[in-house]
Amino acid sequence: MNWAALDWGILGPAFIAGLLVLATHVPLGAQVLDRGIVFIDLAIAQIAGLGVIAADAVGLPEGGVAVQIAAVVAALLGALLLTWTERKAPHQQEALIGVMFILAACAGILLLSGNPHGGEHLKELLVGQILWVNTTQLLWLGGVSALILFALWRGWVARLGRFGFYAVFALAVTASVQLVGVYLVFASLIIPALATRAPASGKRHGVAYAIGVVGYALGLALSAVLDLPSGAVIVWTLAACALAWAWINGARAAKAV
Repeated sequence: MNWAALDWGILGPAFIAGLLVLATHVPLGAQVLDRGIVFIDLAIAQIAGLGVIAADAVGLPEGGVAVQIAAVVAALLGALLLTWTERKAPHQQEALIGVMFILAACAGILLLSGNPHGGEHLKELLVGQILWVNTTQLLWLGGVSALILFALWRGWVARLGRFGFYAVFALAVTASVQLVGVYLVFASLIIPALATRAPASGKRHGVAYAIGVVGYALGLALSAVLDLPSGAVIVWTLAACALAWAWINGARAAKAV
């Protein structure tokens, strides 16, 4: 174990990135579960990633504004398509989301097939590079998160109907996936929301945020001390925190009976 690796200069920005991801993903995750479309974030994240891969394939500067625009446009097109499929075939929506995910994933693999660094790019998309986030990325994510939270608070998203939800979801995922990767986006969205879905869970969002914050803090600390990939460790600590809450909540409920 390397306790000297607990350096706030490295772990601090990564933790802030995690908090910004949780800020939008906790309320959106609750809506995803209520709508029964659990895998939407995987599909939208993969579509946004496909936009990044396509931008890189045509030679756009890595991390530039054009790449961000490509990712947002791809995600919004995916949101528009999901809005249409939900209207036309609501009972098959979850299956169609899965099909969109696998098509986008395979399209990304095909675009990267001729790239000598394709495997590394694909790994970054899935696992993310949370330890290497910079101030510009944090400001971008913070601005997008603030706008999304304000829109949710004002009820603007609900007024726009299906497309409003899918569009906001696409923007949130696009802003997050390039920093933390597809796996952490999914875990941040679903695990805290799933752990607090039971009626006895009390203040759902508050508990979900707490699970996410502790999960990110523990995951980053363990990954630094044990020298393991941060994204993968955080996914496991989020799951462990969710299980711990479920056990505590279940024990309290049993005592109340």
